[in-house]
Amino acid sequence: MQNKVDLCGVNTARLKVLKSEETRALLLRARAGDKQAREELIAGNLRLVLSVIHRFSNRGENVDDLFQVGCIGLMKAIDNFNTDLDVRFSTYGVPMIVGEIRRYLRDNSAMRVSRAMRDIAYRVLQAKEAYLAQHQKEPTVEELANLIGVKREEVVMALDAIVEPVSLYEPIYSDSGDTVCVMDQVRDPKNSDERWVEHIALNQALSKLTPREQKILAMRFYQSKTQMEVSREIGISQAQVSRLEKHALGQIRKEL
Repeated sequence: MQNKVDLCGVNTARLKVLKSEETRALLLRARAGDKQAREELIAGNLRLVLSVIHRFSNRGENVDDLFQVGCIGLMKAIDNFNTDLDVRFSTYGVPMIVGEIRRYLRDNSAMRVSRAMRDIAYRVLQAKEAYLAQHQKEPTVEELANLIGVKREEVVMALDAIVEPVSLYEPIYSDSGDTVCVMDQVRDPKNSDERWVEHIALNQALSKLTPREQKILAMRFYQSKTQMEVSREIGISQAQVSRLEKHALGQIRKEL
């Protein structure tokens, strides 16, 4: 019961799982035009769709919608699978299902991409789908660029432009119930614990300087003034400014 999931009125915990031999036989029959075999293939691979949509479950999308879109990808995979090649159906089916879901998410994304970039991206995806159907493997960026007649850089930019945002709370690893999310792997050098400690220590060191030393450092390093400009404003010689500045910096280093 732990893995029981209800989608679109279907209890997926009771879905049939086909063996490799059964899948192969049904694929041959479906390719020959047997509609019943095609229906059995769809029903026997719904768990494959379920396993794929789990990757997108934390994006705020309706799970039933994702499941239905995934089923469209599954049907495309069944209709385009080449039985002459020695490839497992799942190896071909998963990228097709993922591609269909990504296309759905992209078309419903709040992010806006230029028309020209979107057109290139659609051509790339169509070429990728056709190549995958023919060769049963993913094409390289160079192959995609040659297929649609554009530069390699344009292919990369177009695919990057339409990739959907990833939630910081999306799980990327789970072990014994302890889930690691994207945000756990993102480092913020500006707001790390080490920087906070350094900031506190610096404030404490500055507080021990004289008001004149604090003012000189503020003018020198925050206002980017020269020692001559500081000397004129404070009313002391440039040599005195230099001496006070060095003493203040030495005190800060000592405190840190």
